[in-house]
Amino acid sequence: MADKIRIIDIAERAGVSAGTVDRVLHDRPNVSLAAREKVEKALKEMNYQPNAYASALAYNRSYTFYIVLPSHGSEAYWEDIEKGALKAKDQRSDFQIDVKFLYYERFNPESFNETSIECLRNNPDGVVLVPSSLDTTRNFTDKLHQRNISFILLDSFMPDLKPLSFYGQDSFQSGYFAAKMLMLIAHDEKEIMLMKQTNNGTVASKQQANREVGFRHYMKDHFPDVKIVEIDLESDSDRKHYDSKLEKFFTSHPSVHHCITLTSRAYIVGDFLLKTNRRDIQIMGYDVVDKNKKDLKAGAISFLIAQHAFQQGFSCIDTLFRAIVLKKKVQPINYMPIELLSKENIDFYHRMPI
Repeated sequence: MADKIRIIDIAERAGVSAGTVDRVLHDRPNVSLAAREKVEKALKEMNYQPNAYASALAYNRSYTFYIVLPSHGSEAYWEDIEKGALKAKDQRSDFQIDVKFLYYERFNPESFNETSIECLRNNPDGVVLVPSSLDTTRNFTDKLHQRNISFILLDSFMPDLKPLSFYGQDSFQSGYFAAKMLMLIAHDEKEIMLMKQTNNGTVASKQQANREVGFRHYMKDHFPDVKIVEIDLESDSDRKHYDSKLEKFFTSHPSVHHCITLTSRAYIVGDFLLKTNRRDIQIMGYDVVDKNKKDLKAGAISFLIAQHAFQQGFSCIDTLFRAIVLKKKVQPINYMPIELLSKENIDFYHRMPI
C-alpha cells in the first residue's frame, strides 16, 4: 500500500540517497535539479501519497489562529462558538496550535478597524472572522489576502470577500423555515409579534436581516392577511426598560398569542411572560443558550432553531488546521443544519462534534 512506502524504497528506485528524498519530500534546499526530477519521477511511479499528519508533526512549528468576534456578555450565541474553537484546539494537542480571541463592538466600524489592526499586528497564521459591514470588513480582508493569510467567515456569508471557507446557516431558508414552523401553531391568528433588536435602527448582522427576508417571504406567500406587529427591544437597554415596553405592547395587542424573534434572545420575552404569568402567549427564537433552554422547558418559548454554534466554532478551527497545517483542500461553503427544538427534545440536542 502507498502509505507503507519507505523513504529508503523511494531512494533505491530513484538512485539517490535517503537524505535527498527527505529533502525533496519536505521541499528543503540543497537538492540538484537532476536529483529532484529523479525523486519526483519515482514518487509518481510508486503512486506515493505523503502522510500529511506525520509531515506536519515533523516540522515542529507553532501556529496561532485568531477569532474576531463581537463583544458579548453571558448567555450569548458567541459563547458556544468560543467553546467549540477551544475544543478543536484541544483535539489537536499533538500540534503547537493556539487559539486567541479578539473582540469588537458590533455596531462600531471604528472598533472593528482597531481590532483588525491589532489582529494583523499579531501576525496570525489564520483568522476566523464574524464580519461587520461589507465595506468595513473588506478593508481587513484585503490586507489578509495581501499577506496570504487564510480566513474563514462565520455567521454572515460575503462571497465577494473570497474567504477560504464559510460556516453558518442559509439565513434566507432559516427565516423561511421559522415562519413555516411558527404558523403550524399560529395558523388561526390575526396578528403575530416580531421582536427585533437593533442599535440606532440597525440590525446586528446580515444574517438576521436575511432571516427576516425569508420570514416575510413565507408570510406573504402563505398568510398574507396575518399582521406582523414589530417591537424593537434595543440591544443596549436593561431589563426594566424591556419589561415596560413589553407590558405596553401586550396590553395594547390583546389578540397577540404568538411571537417570534430572529435572534438568540427570545428569553427577554420568555422571562417577561413567566414573570407576569401570561400562559396564553409564547415566543419562538434561535439558539440553545441556557436562558432560552430554561424558558423553553417552562413553556414560555414554543420552539428554538438550533444553529450548532459549538460545531461552527469547532469546524472553523479544524478547517484552518486542515488547510494551513495539513495543506488539505477544504469545503468552501458549509451550511449548518436547520433543526427545530422543543421542550420534548431539547435534552437530546448534542452540541459536541462527533
